[in-house]
Amino acid sequence: MSMNITPVFFRKGTLLLNNIFSIVPAILMGTSVLSKSFEVIIACRLVIGICAGLSSNVVPMYLGEMSPKNLRGAIGVMPQLLITIGILFAQIFGIRMILGNSDGWPILLALTGIPAVVQLMLLPFFPESPRYTLLQKGKEDEAKKALKRLRACDDVDDEIKEMYQEDQSEKADGRLSVGNLCTFRPLRWQLISIIVMNMGQQLSGINAVYYYADTIYSQAGVPDGTVQYVTVATGSVNVLMTLAAIFIVDSWGRRLLLLLGFATCCTACVVLTIALVYQSTVHWMPYLSIACVIIYVIGHAIGPSPIPYVITTEMFRQASRPAAFMVAGSVHWLSNFTVGLIFEFLRKGLGSYCFILFAAICLATFLFIFFVVPETKGKTFLEISQIMAKKNGLDEITDSKEFQDLNPPMDYTTLEKEKADKATVTPM
Repeated sequence: MSMNITPVFFRKGTLLLNNIFSIVPAILMGTSVLSKSFEVIIACRLVIGICAGLSSNVVPMYLGEMSPKNLRGAIGVMPQLLITIGILFAQIFGIRMILGNSDGWPILLALTGIPAVVQLMLLPFFPESPRYTLLQKGKEDEAKKALKRLRACDDVDDEIKEMYQEDQSEKADGRLSVGNLCTFRPLRWQLISIIVMNMGQQLSGINAVYYYADTIYSQAGVPDGTVQYVTVATGSVNVLMTLAAIFIVDSWGRRLLLLLGFATCCTACVVLTIALVYQSTVHWMPYLSIACVIIYVIGHAIGPSPIPYVITTEMFRQASRPAAFMVAGSVHWLSNFTVGLIFEFLRKGLGSYCFILFAAICLATFLFIFFVVPETKGKTFLEISQIMAKKNGLDEITDSKEFQDLNPPMDYTTLEKEKADKATVTPM
């Protein structure tokens, strides 16, 4: 579920409030056996959906606005890394001999509240987004103080100036709602890009591969008792490759990782289809199926999984970013829900050929990124906005309100100092 309450509670305040939607359901699910009510578990899972929707939108936005441009990619990938680590821990604790049994599952469900408790204890010591503090709250001193703390240096004037430039260039736009964003021509291709990337991220079949992985492992001859350990190994690969993406995203670039990732996923789906079709006639095909699953996970982890969050932060400026994340989050979770809903029907109807559909989606997303999405590494939000302006047909309207007043006005003290300097010059 995706919601947008950041204008009311700010970035940090929204995340603090969001912990309620994790801690309370975790307690209720952990005690559901005592209450003897399965309805409590269903209701709590719905509430946790609110928590997931808010977190997936606000966390990347909060981190992206605080990050220096040379590290924005690496820090933007961090949420996805921690998601994969969370999945891995869930897979480990879900092993039948640990908590994945009739006695341990209430404890397993209750553990979901621990990260929220940690965040609730530590997040108050972190500053609010400096960019949000300056541009939307108008508190320059607080923004500078936060920047100095985050950068561990006193010289933050260049970043403050860049923020003012961004603010001046979009003053004519005002704060954009979701409805306005969907009809706002200067952001048309940015909006289309995040929709396509978030659809491609989920409709490419990552959850379908995970759903089908246990079946593939069993058909390859892996004993039923060992399949859960192979699944944990797959989750470990996911963590390692997402970690690798952190170290290369700011050197290789976002666009290359997206293209490489979707190309890998497309190829893996095609080969997986062939392997599944011939696994009963060629003895080594089941092992090829396992390899395809692992290769697919590697491809998805280095690009399609983490990078759309980074791109969404970078393609939109301060006034439009919350609405953009709401659209991106809604598309992400609706696509996720769609795959979960229809995959079983696709598998029954198309059999092994269902992965050809995912390969086609990967290919279509690859082509869109190749022709439309620019490289954004090392660029300011304003520079990225100007690049996208050309795609929106605004390259010949550089004197419009969209790009006027790129320098912040001098303050009164600066003007008086310049007058004083001129007055002291002795005429020749």
